[in-house]
Amino acid sequence: MLRRSSSYGIASGTGEELVRTLSHPFSGKSHHSDHHDADRIWDDAEASDEDDDSAKTKVEEWKLASFVKELPLNDQAEGRKLGVTWQGLTVKVVPSDALIQENVLSQFNIPQQIKEGRHKPGLRAILDGSSGCVKPGEMLLVLGRPGSGCTTLLKMLANKRKGYAEVEGDVHWGTLNAKEALQHRGSIVINTEEELFFPTLTVGKTMDFATRLNIPHHLPKDAANAEEYRLKFKSFLMDSMGISHTEDTKVGDAYVRGVSGGERKRVSIIETLATRASVVGWDNSTRGLDASTALEYTKALRCLTDELGVATIVTLYQAGNAIYDLFDKVLVLDEGKQVYYGPREEARPFMEAQGFVCGDGANVADFLTGVTVPSEREIHPDFESRFPRNAGELELAYRQSNIKATMDQQLDYPATEEAKRNTRSFCEAMQLDRSPRLPKSSPMTVSFTDQIKACITRQYQIIWGDKATFIIKQGSTIVQALIAGSLFYNAPANSAGLFVKGGALFMGLLYNALMAMSEVTDSFAGRPILAKHKNFAFYNPAAFCIAQIAADVPILFFQVTTFIVILYWMTFLKATAAAFFTCWFIVYLTTFTMTAFFRMIGAAFPTFDAASKVSGFSLTALILYIGYQIAKPAMHPWFVWIYWIDPLSYGFEAVMANEFKETNIPCVFNNLIPNYLPEYLDPAHQSCAGVGGAAPGATSVSGEEYLASLSYSPSHIWRNVGILFAWWFLYIGLTIFFTLRWDDSAGSSGTVLIPRETAKKTPAHLNAPADEEAQVTEKAPRSADGGDASQGNGEGSLMRNTSVFTWRNLTYVVKTPTGDRTLLDNVHGYVKPGMLGALMGSSGAGKTTLLDVLAQRKTEGTIHGEILVDGRPLPVSFQRSAGYCEQLDVHEPFATVREALEFSALLRQSRDTPRAEKLAYVNTIIDLLELHDLEHTLIGRLGAGLSVEQRKRVTIGVELVSKPSILIFLDEPTSGLDGQAAYNTVRFLRKLADVGQAVLVTIHQPSAQLFAQFDTLLLLAKGGKTVYFGDIGDNAATIKEYFGRHGMPCPPGANPAEHMIDVVSGHKSDHDWNKTWLESPEAARMHRDLENIITDAASKEPGTKDDGNEFATTIWTQTKIVTRRANISLYRNIDYVDNKLALHIGVALFVGFSFWNIGNSVHDQQLILFALFNYIFVAPGVIAQLQPLFIERRDIYETRERKSKMYHWSPFVTGLIVSELPYLVICAILYFVCFYYTSGLPSESNKAGAIFFVMLAYQFIYTSIGQFIAAYSPNAIFASLVNPLIIGTLVSFCGVLVPYSQIQPFWRFWIYYLNPFNYLMGSLLVFSNYDWKVECDETEFARFDPPSGQTCAKYLEAWLQGPGSTNNLVNPDATSQCKVCQYTVGKDYLTTINLGEYVYGWRDAGVCVIFVFSGYALVYLLMKLRTKSSKKAE
Repeated sequence: MLRRSSSYGIASGTGEELVRTLSHPFSGKSHHSDHHDADRIWDDAEASDEDDDSAKTKVEEWKLASFVKELPLNDQAEGRKLGVTWQGLTVKVVPSDALIQENVLSQFNIPQQIKEGRHKPGLRAILDGSSGCVKPGEMLLVLGRPGSGCTTLLKMLANKRKGYAEVEGDVHWGTLNAKEALQHRGSIVINTEEELFFPTLTVGKTMDFATRLNIPHHLPKDAANAEEYRLKFKSFLMDSMGISHTEDTKVGDAYVRGVSGGERKRVSIIETLATRASVVGWDNSTRGLDASTALEYTKALRCLTDELGVATIVTLYQAGNAIYDLFDKVLVLDEGKQVYYGPREEARPFMEAQGFVCGDGANVADFLTGVTVPSEREIHPDFESRFPRNAGELELAYRQSNIKATMDQQLDYPATEEAKRNTRSFCEAMQLDRSPRLPKSSPMTVSFTDQIKACITRQYQIIWGDKATFIIKQGSTIVQALIAGSLFYNAPANSAGLFVKGGALFMGLLYNALMAMSEVTDSFAGRPILAKHKNFAFYNPAAFCIAQIAADVPILFFQVTTFIVILYWMTFLKATAAAFFTCWFIVYLTTFTMTAFFRMIGAAFPTFDAASKVSGFSLTALILYIGYQIAKPAMHPWFVWIYWIDPLSYGFEAVMANEFKETNIPCVFNNLIPNYLPEYLDPAHQSCAGVGGAAPGATSVSGEEYLASLSYSPSHIWRNVGILFAWWFLYIGLTIFFTLRWDDSAGSSGTVLIPRETAKKTPAHLNAPADEEAQVTEKAPRSADGGDASQGNGEGSLMRNTSVFTWRNLTYVVKTPTGDRTLLDNVHGYVKPGMLGALMGSSGAGKTTLLDVLAQRKTEGTIHGEILVDGRPLPVSFQRSAGYCEQLDVHEPFATVREALEFSALLRQSRDTPRAEKLAYVNTIIDLLELHDLEHTLIGRLGAGLSVEQRKRVTIGVELVSKPSILIFLDEPTSGLDGQAAYNTVRFLRKLADVGQAVLVTIHQPSAQLFAQFDTLLLLAKGGKTVYFGDIGDNAATIKEYFGRHGMPCPPGANPAEHMIDVVSGHKSDHDWNKTWLESPEAARMHRDLENIITDAASKEPGTKDDGNEFATTIWTQTKIVTRRANISLYRNIDYVDNKLALHIGVALFVGFSFWNIGNSVHDQQLILFALFNYIFVAPGVIAQLQPLFIERRDIYETRERKSKMYHWSPFVTGLIVSELPYLVICAILYFVCFYYTSGLPSESNKAGAIFFVMLAYQFIYTSIGQFIAAYSPNAIFASLVNPLIIGTLVSFCGVLVPYSQIQPFWRFWIYYLNPFNYLMGSLLVFSNYDWKVECDETEFARFDPPSGQTCAKYLEAWLQGPGSTNNLVNPDATSQCKVCQYTVGKDYLTTINLGEYVYGWRDAGVCVIFVFSGYALVYLLMKLRTKSSKKAE
């Protein structure tokens, strides 16, 4: 038969691949070429030990079969097979086994750092000489324990090389080398372990986005148009993983409620499938899927691989045999060495030939990874003396085997004709897919405009998904505009209105610039997702940047319009249409420019900390040099360049010129000398004072003259608009430039962090890895056979448990938009001491819900039924007497493992236990959980800190050290772990149960060995209905019998756990198992048992004495322990503390040098005011860093510590407040020293000391404001939106922007007096300025001629004794050109702003202290209001 090249295209799904294969038996050149590939898929499916029904899974049965019938060969392309071959691949990284985490003091220990910096360790090989070949249509399973280099190998095969120090060896995709393959990065992809999505998008919208960006230019022949093709493709993807029902559910994340964990994993799987790639790596993609879904998924991969000629490389933890049998080849890594690579069917015989024994029914995959672990391997007696003891020896044995020789023959695949032909047709296929409007070298599929369209749509969907934030943002804009408008209300059109109008225009620009600051935060939220999509070649990052701007147009239009309309007309600025629209347009444009500016900063920095430092600092500089606080002529030459690069200053000049051009401004009130008295009303003998640009003897000034005195000009308005556009385009260009250079190496290798204080105590091998064998044997004896070594001492002291826990008729209902939804439906069960119970069901059956309800952790919904301990209602102390390990491991990142355990032990063990005994128990648990090596390392965050499995052990430890007296709940303790870690975890639980603890566990994918460890099983079906409760039996005999009796016998060799879940989740039968259970004799027996257990327990003494205390320790003890932890955590958090200090030093020096040595003129009085006013603005920057920290701590408290009744909320708040105090004192000192003396404020100690005292008080005031906002905010984003509103209002009414006398009476009599900033400014001004000598500059004098024949003194006698008593007449004896200065001393200026007496300084300082206490009181109050009680069963 002629060899015709295969045609391809995932038109409406993956059916036509099948079609293709059926029509060209030989086209899929895989290693089965000897018999028809077409039969191959069915053979393969049936080869698994399940009955036929399940093997042709839902995917194969209906989806693909129908495509087979309906689709002729309708692909335009010839095929897109590549395959991947690699040879001698060695990857090295900078070793990061253990990094020292410095603390606040040790970071300044320079000699030590230099000494350590010199001993740079060499590179460490994380992958060592790996070779292999995956041809099109083959599947390779990569096995290895965590840290053995599986993920690294996958990344190399997906051509993701960033983040590795050096890569040696060749990798070829078809015939393309690494460089050539980069152009096709969308066809060589990897699905990483992390799920990165926008949590507020629904699943459907997420997939819309993915499919929109993958529509080929040449559609398959049967597709009528692009949209129809896309919808078919999308529904195929959703059905392939069975998540069509979630289309309208949000994806969600740890904080936003959305689909379940397993469903989220499936979304990330189909998003990867949407790329229609030719080489795909799947990194542990079954994490969190139950066994039957995982098998479905692997079969779907098998089918796609066969039909499309994809090369598939998968790493899996806990892979069952049914999954294992679907692969063609297996590669086993250990410590980066390739200890086996060859056909799947030869792997087990090879290991057995080395002397390792594989138990019956064991998972072969777990057996292969366990052979190098002394505590897990079994050795055949004949091989005791000569089996390979470690990875090196095993690798040697493999190298000498003939499997290796056979496999090496495939390594020349890239040179073969087949590979060249495939690569050629692959490149042609890519050419056909790619939009002709893209350059030849582009890896994307759809045209740039389509990418932008898709990104804009998604941008709006993200905003719509998070409507609350958006509405708060727009609502607060309107509120802020009304406040500002009423502050500057009806500004007069004379000299008294100059400052007010300037303030209003400044506010219009400033508020919108502040709103743009949140872009920095947003930039980091979307960054990992952008990196992922960039790797998938969905869109060019530039499209994303442009889409953000396009999406901004209407939003900013609304925001600026509402703000300006309200502010402009309430202030009553120039009432002409031209002036209004010009002002509106300039503010709109400036807002765009500032948004682009902050986006650029967000894009330019790798970490949020660095970006927020720069954005906070740049905002200070831009505001200070806008030309409002310091007029352009008064700026010091060394900083005036900031004025020229400040977009806000161009905007401000334009709006000012627009407002004042072609106006005449009469001088009034204090600006006209002499005035008020009837004899002084002749304009010939009066003059303006303190108004810029006024001519000597003039009583009014023209707008142009006033502008010229600020060095502004009306002719600059449109010039500045042009300059603003230029800045805008520059920032956009830079944003795109930085975004394209983002490091998209997702996730780094995990590192262990050791705090400097405990570095001495850490075991040596963490700091310097010793030779392998020594390390391994060190662990071996402790856990050789289930931990007998420690049986003697450790187990004896473990907590024994005597209480029986029962629940009956449990029903849990929640309200949803579509009506009530039942999540648990009449569930019964019990847990007795010494019993290890498993809670199973398909994903989404309500396992976690049941645990939450039993552990009293739900705060929403209604619960019916009874939950009893020893036949009695739950005691007060129940929540702390039961341990509950949640699925997410939430820990304080800056605590070491031992600290975390001691913290829990001290707070949760009974108050009668002596401290020494509590701490001794911690050692017992550390032994039990084998945490010795890690006890002094920081828990850290994922990626920098402990690995998933280590964190899981810490979570279990934290619950165990509290000596739970009733029972322990664990929610999925094994998901995300490899087979060994999962087995160890369950072995620990078994140990606990054997010494009399009651344990209840939900579990996802138990292997047969794991399942055998459990005593009883509660099996749930969808909707929380019970399917089985009772014994599991030896080797699961009891359960097999139950299902066998009802027509579903378990096939021999299958894993009973997987079989059961398959049966109940309806893949094998549509039988109503809930009904079967309710009618079975087993159910009746269970009800009898329950009745007996309850009556029996109720008649005896209760097993646990309830001490009647809600918390185990007193509030005082809690406060001490919690505060100590908060102190340590802040002491180690150098990023945060350094940021705080750097911000204070930076702002202080900057402000100090900007207002360098303030002089004695009248204008300098205003500079004193502004110099001090700038101190207020250290707050926003610090608060922006303080709140996320506060909220993160609060989340840890609310998700875990509050629910387990560890400690009361008040010690929690105390700890957070107290830990900040020492740093605040240091900040105040630094700011004072850097600012006070540079700006030339009075140096007498009574004044300097008073000012320092007030500055210190302000540190506490703003910290408490930041903390009480955070205490009640649902999340950090919300807090960052409330901040500008509160701080903006306080700043507006503190008497600086508008003097006291001009504030509207509505505000003046309450908010002015309630405002801490008012008292702060008042006391600072009085202490610094009261005795300041004022001497006018020549331009500031009021000059006028007295009536003829009078001296100046004579003419002004009445004036100087009356209304003009603060004026200073310089030349009393002159008869012409009298020179009068507005003020004599600073006190005269202060009188105009309502600060007439020196005593007001101390009055205001006292009020500031009161505000410190009331601010902290509010933190307690709002935390109290937020703390909800959890639901009890009714």
